[in-house]
Amino acid sequence: MAIELSATGVAHVRLARADKMNALDPEMFEAIIAAGERLEQMKGVRVVVLSGEGRAFCAGLDTASFTRTPSPDAPPLTKRTHGNANTFQEVAMQWRKLAVPVIAAVHGVCFGGGLQIASGADIRIVHPETRMSIMELKWGLVPDMGGYALWRGLVRDDVLRELIYTNREFTGAEAQRLGLATETSEDPLGRALELAETIADRNPHAIRAAKRLQEAMVEQDTEAILMAESVEQDAIMRTPNQVEAVMAAMQKRKPNFEDL
Repeated sequence: MAIELSATGVAHVRLARADKMNALDPEMFEAIIAAGERLEQMKGVRVVVLSGEGRAFCAGLDTASFTRTPSPDAPPLTKRTHGNANTFQEVAMQWRKLAVPVIAAVHGVCFGGGLQIASGADIRIVHPETRMSIMELKWGLVPDMGGYALWRGLVRDDVLRELIYTNREFTGAEAQRLGLATETSEDPLGRALELAETIADRNPHAIRAAKRLQEAMVEQDTEAILMAESVEQDAIMRTPNQVEAVMAAMQKRKPNFEDL
């Protein structure tokens, strides 16, 4: 994994196993989780862009992993090793848990666990010809890397069932129609970085609060959401960054926010 932080607060994270189309093996799982933990601790991060090096975003599980003998010390899948998730779920869920917005730039191939990782992002920019699939049923398995939690609200229930049961391949263009892609672009990474710069130019306190509220919208009932809105807004109003947002808009200039 490679992480580059720009002067504007955009952290570009790259899956860096290009010779294997960024397929997931045990070392990749560890590296992705380590990258997420590092991002949580980095100062000045306002937005994350997640991409894959080489010809693909991520080809899913490295099939060589099927032949490995599991370590006798490996915890059962039911053990929650990372808060509410196991290790395999965390590589996708951590992007949703990250305090700042995450934009996935998807190209080439995005299969199985790769699609779950992309689904953990707040926004997915996908090349229209990207090859995509919820692949697990091909191997006689069920999606188990957080997909069911992440796909809620994105895809119509019966459509999601069809994609899972058949493990059929679909394009990035179809993914947008179905709800699995936010938008398509001939240059997903370029568009993701452009969008990231726009978000990085907003009040970082408000952006983080908005992400927390987005998660509350999915997880909580109406009463809890309404209270969460009030709590977040009350904490932001009249703070230096909120005042700076108003002044910059009135003076038609670029804001100068204090980082968290």
